[in-house]
Amino acid sequence: MEIKKGIGVSSGMAVCQALILSDDDLRIGRRAIPASEIEKERQRLTTALEQSRADIRLLRDQTSKDFGAETGAIFNFHLGLLEDPTLLDTFYQGIEKNRFTAEYAVSRSLREFAKQFQKQKDLYFRERVKDIYDIEKRLINKLQGKERVRLADITEPVAIIAHDLTPSQTASLDRTKIKAICIDAGGRTSHTAIIANSMGIPAVVGLENITAEVASGDTLIVNGQTGVVIINPDEATLADQKKNEERQLTFERQLRTLRDLPAKTKDGTEITLMGNIEFPHEVENALAQGATGIGLYRTEFLYLASDKEPTEDDHYAAYAEAIRKLGGRPIVIRTLDLGADKYAPWAEREHEDNPFLGCRSIRLCLSSLDMFKVQLRAILRASMLGDVRVMFPMVTTPMELRQAKMVLKDVMEELDEDGIPYNPYLPVGIMIEVPSTALMAATYAKECDFFSIGTNDLIQYTLAVDRGNQRVASLYTGAHPAVLALIRNVIRVGNRANISVSLCGELGGDIEFTILLVGMGLRTISITPHSIPEIKKVIRSIDMAEAQKVARRVMSFEHAQQIISYLKEETRKVIPEAYGV
Repeated sequence: MEIKKGIGVSSGMAVCQALILSDDDLRIGRRAIPASEIEKERQRLTTALEQSRADIRLLRDQTSKDFGAETGAIFNFHLGLLEDPTLLDTFYQGIEKNRFTAEYAVSRSLREFAKQFQKQKDLYFRERVKDIYDIEKRLINKLQGKERVRLADITEPVAIIAHDLTPSQTASLDRTKIKAICIDAGGRTSHTAIIANSMGIPAVVGLENITAEVASGDTLIVNGQTGVVIINPDEATLADQKKNEERQLTFERQLRTLRDLPAKTKDGTEITLMGNIEFPHEVENALAQGATGIGLYRTEFLYLASDKEPTEDDHYAAYAEAIRKLGGRPIVIRTLDLGADKYAPWAEREHEDNPFLGCRSIRLCLSSLDMFKVQLRAILRASMLGDVRVMFPMVTTPMELRQAKMVLKDVMEELDEDGIPYNPYLPVGIMIEVPSTALMAATYAKECDFFSIGTNDLIQYTLAVDRGNQRVASLYTGAHPAVLALIRNVIRVGNRANISVSLCGELGGDIEFTILLVGMGLRTISITPHSIPEIKKVIRSIDMAEAQKVARRVMSFEHAQQIISYLKEETRKVIPEAYGV
């Protein structure tokens, strides 16, 4: 039995046999053609390009239908390359001037193109190299008259083991047969991770050498939450896993009975549980899980899932749909949070050595006022339809907040001039995601209506740790005393100023932090909808005196590991079912 640790990118567990997927790297030899065959090669290339575009459009549309527009939009990059006149010209010039075969012209040009992407410091560009290889394989197979091997044709339940998967391969997986994905390469921003998560397939990336450690037919236990892969577990481990699965199913059935019950502690303190969404259609699932509203609507996915910049009407239609589905429940619309690791496929990008510390989020909005105003107009128009609130992300200075509010006021005046109604008292809040803002919370409390603590970036910026980097991933933890001190300060400031404070990062969906957060005074948590039932179960199993005692004890510890161990023990006492007890 061997245990491997990677980066969990799609939660869930699976026990099944491994299937090694060969790399199948293409090797196209250089061969000159006579002048008389140039036109024939050109025509072969044109036909292959047309067929490839048609295949990709079909794959994009089917993926969008099955898993959402944001997932299908990944293939817009493929189409964009196959319609790029500069790149296509290199294909045809290779045939006409150098008398290359169509296969060699394609392979040579795309390999050179991939090298340029690989040299970029920006992770986003380096992650796109596999997309370029995917396009190369598709074109070569079309030119050679071969059909690509379909992973969907696998007949037995397996865990796919590969060095990496292309987006086309991942999107073609049959969820009834592919039970897990384990790959050597990849990170949290890879398309393999994005698609696997959308499909609900447990996935672990960044395993470095899993393809060398595993053979087809080996039995694996894959945990997509923790990033742990157990190779050839012994009988005792397998038996324990089977029991855990049975207990988990029983526990999940119990959680479903809580959907319509309030998230109240045993002594009557009510905690508001809301959902995080990217698209309007997700509202229904959030409500089905027991959400009382939407605490974070990530609007940047309107940009990421589109091959052009969304119009004001595009924004309005999306917001209106979500608001109507909520039926009067509140919704917090976050203005676009582009930059860092999220870029619209159609937008021009200026190179930044460290984009996470560059022009992103509210900084990008304030430097692109036309785009910012389009979104604010749509939000204000939609504010007439229900309980709408607007939130600015990644605010780092009071001046940024003031500038954003000034732009909002300008847009209100424009709507007044156009005779378009809106809610003039639209609540305005900020996400607290950097230490400087958390430390100056009292200043911001005077100028906004609510806070939302974004723990994902707050942890990263406080601890100077990239959570997608396997070499330092163990240092990324919300249990660090410095992170908890910042969260407690924001909650205290908000409570004293009588403004609402929510927490909308991944930390809020971890049951081992629920007692602590409630004990600190947090009264609103916005999380991934599927986490709501379990968090509600914890809340309904405690009283405030217990929670406050836990919070005081935690803040006396000096080390994250002490805190993690203590919180796990306290959580196990109130909800042992979550631990299979």
